[in-house]
Amino acid sequence: MSIFNINLHEAIYSLSDALDLVGVTHIHHGKRVAYMATECGKNLGWQGPRLDDLFQAAILHDCGVSKTAVHLRLAQFEWELEGEHCKAGADLLCSSPLLSHLAPVVLHHHTHWSELKGLDLPLHEKLSANCIYLVDRVDILTLKYLLEDTDILLGKDAIRQTILEKRGEWFCPELVDAFMAISDSDAFWFSLEADRINGYVATWLSGTAPQSMAFEELRGLVHLFSCIVDAKSSYTKEHSDGVAYLARFLGTLLKLPEETCEMLELTGLLHDLGKLRVPDELLEKPGRLDEVETITMRHHSFDTYSILKSIKGFEKIATWAIQHHERMDGSGYPYRTKGEHLSLEARIIAVADVFQALAQRRPYREALSSPEIISILKQQAESNELDGQVVALVETHLQACWQAATQVTPS
Repeated sequence: MSIFNINLHEAIYSLSDALDLVGVTHIHHGKRVAYMATECGKNLGWQGPRLDDLFQAAILHDCGVSKTAVHLRLAQFEWELEGEHCKAGADLLCSSPLLSHLAPVVLHHHTHWSELKGLDLPLHEKLSANCIYLVDRVDILTLKYLLEDTDILLGKDAIRQTILEKRGEWFCPELVDAFMAISDSDAFWFSLEADRINGYVATWLSGTAPQSMAFEELRGLVHLFSCIVDAKSSYTKEHSDGVAYLARFLGTLLKLPEETCEMLELTGLLHDLGKLRVPDELLEKPGRLDEVETITMRHHSFDTYSILKSIKGFEKIATWAIQHHERMDGSGYPYRTKGEHLSLEARIIAVADVFQALAQRRPYREALSSPEIISILKQQAESNELDGQVVALVETHLQACWQAATQVTPS
């Protein structure tokens, strides 16, 4: 099993960028919440790992939100069933050994202090969760000013008064007092603007370094990304897993090095990350996409690359991911790269993606059988769209490929 040197903080920052895609208009929410929460923590004397964990939990607090429709509700100050995305986010974090310790904080980031203070949790987790809740609501209150390009200082007093009125019931008095202290200055509010908030996060990243991770640790982190993507639609559930398993299996059959096979698996998990920007209704549409909808969909591989390229150690993964819709004859996207310029790994991902998509039910068709799938793959190989060598390998090991892609043994 390979050891990877990855900066965990860079990966978390990239996940925050991926979550921003869901928001469409309400971007940088996680980063602004992380900034405000950290400043509150500093005011209270929190430091070291406690402050770092607060920042990480804050920037990831909405990782349980994949659907555009759910994200729109986040702009409401309070709504029914708001705890559902907290539970979903906590469950996701629990699945990653590197981030599982953040799960209790994310689980309770919409729990009122009057209830939270009586729960059987360590005090530092209660305070971190409530701190994120408080500044999360502050960010929602600032939203209308940010979206309307209105000077945020015009809303400063009203926002502070709203938070003050929730002191004791919604929010811990100590946290409210800290927020009132740091938000008294104009500079606090100016720092919420996009350019400045990115600068704040960049400062946080500058003080971090790569760490050694076993493949299973890294896979747990990456799988969190893929689960968020696949949760966008019931039709894409487990698509990323299927592409990952099949790509790794094909890499093994081709006797590629173990580390390359592991990277193929990671690429399969991440290849559709950019689909978080695609509106829910396009993924659920029962008919053919029109021209505008098709163009919207075609953005996703480039969006995936834009997110992954900033993670040191993921350079090859980012390149293979952006090429999963490229075709041997140059008819693919986004670069129209031809076969001689496509790596074997990118060709494997492309075949695995087509195979798995055909094996899954879609709103416009039922899942296809393995004979139907290989017939289509062979047609695309003959027309020089997919790599003939890889398709021939699939045909030779068709049942095993079906099982890898679907995790269901053919009857």
